[in-house]
Amino acid sequence: MKKKLNLLLFIAFWVPVTVFSQDRQQPTDSTTTKEIKYPVFKVKGLFQSRYIVGLHDKVDVNGMHHETDKYTNNTFDVKRVRFSTAVAISEWAEVNVLLNLADFKSDPKNKVLENAYIQYKITEDFAVILGQFRPSFGLENTFPVDIVKSMDFSNQYYEFGSNGWESFQIGAGIIGTTHISTLPVKYALTVFNGNGRNQNNDKDNGKQFAGRTVITLSKKNQFNLGLNGGYGKVFDEPVYAAGIDISGLFNLGRKFSLEFQAEAKQGTNHYRYFLIPVADRTVELKDYQVRGWYALPNLKYNVGKPRFNSIEISCRYEELDLNFKRDSNIRRTVLPMVGFEFLKNYNSRLQLGFQMDFYEKEISNTTTYNNKLFIMQIQSRF
Repeated sequence: MKKKLNLLLFIAFWVPVTVFSQDRQQPTDSTTTKEIKYPVFKVKGLFQSRYIVGLHDKVDVNGMHHETDKYTNNTFDVKRVRFSTAVAISEWAEVNVLLNLADFKSDPKNKVLENAYIQYKITEDFAVILGQFRPSFGLENTFPVDIVKSMDFSNQYYEFGSNGWESFQIGAGIIGTTHISTLPVKYALTVFNGNGRNQNNDKDNGKQFAGRTVITLSKKNQFNLGLNGGYGKVFDEPVYAAGIDISGLFNLGRKFSLEFQAEAKQGTNHYRYFLIPVADRTVELKDYQVRGWYALPNLKYNVGKPRFNSIEISCRYEELDLNFKRDSNIRRTVLPMVGFEFLKNYNSRLQLGFQMDFYEKEISNTTTYNNKLFIMQIQSRF
């Protein structure tokens, strides 16, 4: 029965796409279309390096609490060394590959390869994607980490990534644009294994489905409302995730601008539930749920000099609770940052940040412990 259901879902997803692709019209005016020789390659890169200092007694740079004095409280680190290639193999098809060579500093199993997918445009407003990519769930899944207005993605991004909803997953999806009255709308639907990147196969026969709709409420201020939902099965148990996000950009004169984004999410924390030995599980999966939200305002001053483009000041405030229904322990994070953009588009950028984590209940000899970090990060995009 399960095999038949999976087959029916596959047919329902792909047959309309295949039929529709046969009917799309090709450009006919050869006089206005410049001839392009395929394939066309685009290669980009990113380098990020950090110096981190732990400012909380007996807590190392990874947030782990120690009862002895033998721990590391300052370190240099190469955070990311990325190379990406986008290969247009035709007017309608493009293959994307993204590698992070910094993953070789530890066990590279299930790491290094991040993006590996093909995107096929059926029309200018509708496309199909297949391979390894970030599914359509959450605001932070829509842009790369090197343009984030903080030191890194939020804590909830990585937690929902562990549960299969964010970060890199293997699957397929459709993306498109339309209008509701005069409002532009982007939509996407993805189906994926949900057990992370670079896996030989799914960990079970269950799949996770995620959808995202973005409504542009104001073009002038780039004010967007995002609605996210997900449902699936993990080891025959139902799981879900839901979220809402807003973002906008407001010009405050010739030199100043204010960018703002906020997200709230809730869902089944099946990742941590299944880490618990069966004999030690005291609650059902449906009662093991994660919930969090964050707000991130970013004030930018445009300097406009050839070697000094802008200064940014931001502060991310976040709350995250890994098991709010049965064993609540909220982690509150405050992360003020000052950023210096030397070249446009963050091609050269220096960031100074101060991360403070506060738990309602501290647990000795774990990372669930209050912490303070100073972070200096430099990046170059090329």
